[in-house]
Amino acid sequence: MRRYSWLLLLLLLAACSPSTGDRCKRFFEPYPDLVGDRPRTARNAPLLDGMAQYRAGRYAEAIPDLQAYAETDPERRDVAYLYLTSCYLALDKPFDAELQLDYLKQHHQRNYRDEVEWYYALCWLCSDQADRALAQARRIADSGRHTYAVQAAALVKELSR
Repeated sequence: MRRYSWLLLLLLLAACSPSTGDRCKRFFEPYPDLVGDRPRTARNAPLLDGMAQYRAGRYAEAIPDLQAYAETDPERRDVAYLYLTSCYLALDKPFDAELQLDYLKQHHQRNYRDEVEWYYALCWLCSDQADRALAQARRIADSGRHTYAVQAAALVKELSR
């Protein structure tokens, strides 16, 4: 009987602690649309089409257009990678999101350094890599000036419980 009471206690504790999915939903916010109001050109049409879907919360529908833009406009594909990251996180596909961050990081785009660091933390949080997420969030929170310092501090607090 004692053996079963320990098992019951463990199950109750597991049920009371926040799941990875809950934490992921709580800390993830889609990156804001900062490009969707650009004047339309033949070159940026896939980006704008994808962003229309993105703004509407239709992340799966946004992905093909954003990928097409990344493939056709190599000089500006960094923005597509950032929004693809957000799409994949919204669709609960953190490994696909992390791959987009890897692409973005390869292009040495300093414009998105803070976003890349924070979204890596989210990818790791959402893929059950809490230790990596915590370490990344600590680096961000302790770095001084960082766009996501407040969010990172909250994540550190959450994961340190």
